[in-house]
Amino acid sequence: MTTNELYFEAEQLELKLRNANLETRLALRPSVSEVIDRMRAQGIDVPSRFKRLDAALFEDAIEAQFDNLPV
Repeated sequence: MTTNELYFEAEQLELKLRNANLETRLALRPSVSEVIDRMRAQGIDVPSRFKRLDAALFEDAIEAQFDNLPV
């Protein structure tokens, strides 16, 4: 994949995640991480907004695990 194609794919995921509910965010998390991993593997500089998005999705996934624990 070219650099432009990877950026485009990441931007499309970013658009889908805007105002998405938690279920959608959790479902798209692996795709975001995969695109970022491919960027890094090809030596492409990953924009900080994509890194922040990936980190936020990771936090969502961690929090979702704790939402199901009995108190």
